[in-house]
Amino acid sequence: MYYDPFVLPFSIGLNVLLIYLVIKYIRWIRTFSPKDRRTIRRNIFSLKTLKAGKEVFLESLVHHKIFRTNPFLGYMHMCFGLGWFLLIVVGKIESLVYHTSIFNPPYFAIFFRYFHPAQETFPYCNTFAFLMDLILLMILSGLTLALLKRLYSRALGLKKTTKHRPFDLLILTVLWLIFPFRFLAESFTSGVRGGGSFLTHSAGNFFDSFLPIESLAYPAWWAYSIALGLFFLLLPFSRYMHIPTEMVYIFLKNWGIKQGKRFTAISQFQLYACSRCGICIDRCQLGSSLGQLDTQPVYFLKKIRHGKDHSVQDLNCLMCGRCEAACPVDLKLNALRLTQRPDYTRITRSTFEYIPTPSPARNKVAYFAGCMGHLTPSVIQAMERIFQKAGVDYTFIDREKGICCGRPMMLAGNHRAASVLVEKNKASIQQSGADILVTSCPICYKTFREEYHLDIQVMHHTEYLDLLIRNKQLIPHPSDQKTVFHNPCELGRGCDVYAAPAHVLQAVSQRIATAYDDKNSLCCGGSLANLYIRPEQRTQISSDALHAYLAYHPDVLVTACPLCKKTFTKTENAVPVKDIAEMVAENC
Repeated sequence: MYYDPFVLPFSIGLNVLLIYLVIKYIRWIRTFSPKDRRTIRRNIFSLKTLKAGKEVFLESLVHHKIFRTNPFLGYMHMCFGLGWFLLIVVGKIESLVYHTSIFNPPYFAIFFRYFHPAQETFPYCNTFAFLMDLILLMILSGLTLALLKRLYSRALGLKKTTKHRPFDLLILTVLWLIFPFRFLAESFTSGVRGGGSFLTHSAGNFFDSFLPIESLAYPAWWAYSIALGLFFLLLPFSRYMHIPTEMVYIFLKNWGIKQGKRFTAISQFQLYACSRCGICIDRCQLGSSLGQLDTQPVYFLKKIRHGKDHSVQDLNCLMCGRCEAACPVDLKLNALRLTQRPDYTRITRSTFEYIPTPSPARNKVAYFAGCMGHLTPSVIQAMERIFQKAGVDYTFIDREKGICCGRPMMLAGNHRAASVLVEKNKASIQQSGADILVTSCPICYKTFREEYHLDIQVMHHTEYLDLLIRNKQLIPHPSDQKTVFHNPCELGRGCDVYAAPAHVLQAVSQRIATAYDDKNSLCCGGSLANLYIRPEQRTQISSDALHAYLAYHPDVLVTACPLCKKTFTKTENAVPVKDIAEMVAENC
């Protein structure tokens, strides 16, 4: 039996961690609703589990999304994630080939170079030694990048990096020591007894030239084991709780468990699955335009996790979704923040009982302009001209007695009051008998799709315009105007609508590609979701975003949201701002 007392710190730490995680995750899952538990049971033995396994490999080990955002940061995370995984897997295979028993103790593979005498041979021993050295070198290269990131984040393409509390620095130090200790232990052992490969064998001979490695080898194994055990014991109380938790979260997400309006068990999984990679910091326009670097998700979730006051962070968010689109773990960051917004208003269901329910005429197509549509009448006028040119008979639901879709109240946390508006609007829409509901406002569009549960097709006007063009009901005449497109937050990242506006704008203008297309679109600053910043701060965000788009020297800045158009128009600029419906109306 292979055993030495130095394996105890590792063994104790690992077993305590596994027991802790099993108990904690079971306690969270037990609080799931009966519906969610049925969803898990229904999907656990389906292809969704295989899909989740693939995602775990790509995101938790390879860090595919981080790679796409920042290759250096992606490589650094992959070195730790995939590198550690391969070190365990290849080491386990090596120990099985040598020991020929699947029941050898867990620590045997971890400390194989100590227990395996170098003079003994087994099949492919040199190949295994080479692979293990190669994987260790990969991890050490990632460690070097991690140290560089901590000292000078811009070297890895990050303007800002996350701030740590003292406890985080402690476990970070422990993590950083694990693999250097392993390198030293294996190198010293190789220098004394031989073995190893290109890395540890060469290092062992080097160290032997000036260090008493024979007396240092055994303490190095103790140091390696203690560092591992300590890391396992500290992990549940640190940022590195994300390592196991994000894997469980990925499976739950793929099985169909969704974040609702309240903070529940799935919220806890997301809270602890945040790796604090810091990508959200650079994505946030509150940071780049206003210098506010304490409200991004990495800090917001950290405050919740540690029981700190987060009342300001609850409200200080544009809800633009730029951070969520870049999140490598796919955390539902906007929904999580909404769960923390208390209802500060005194509005109740009875507040809106005086509002009559509109009674629109029946037609196949219904049009809903929304509050911001009525505050930007040029968009409505453009849509009416388009309906006329396309020969579409339509019902204008909110022409005279419009009711807000309810989204602003939902963003403020007042869901019960918003439900009254939902009921009234839903009744009007159903009374119209329409098969298609078209809206010009992405805010209304998202709300109709997600909150109204309508049994008719809901389309943003960019999608409807695209449909009319494809069906030859509209014949566009491309102009020579060079355009840059600003995709509204709620339309693009919020509802994943990218192809339709791109196709429409290409049909009526000479569209210029920018770094802010699709998921990289900037928020206009007019967000209804931020309940904290001052008007002049909104103007600053809007101005910065506008200048970023105008740097491409377009003839027209085109958007697809009445609120975005109104916000950009308020900022002084020499280039006209138009809604995409206006461009179509002018060129058909």
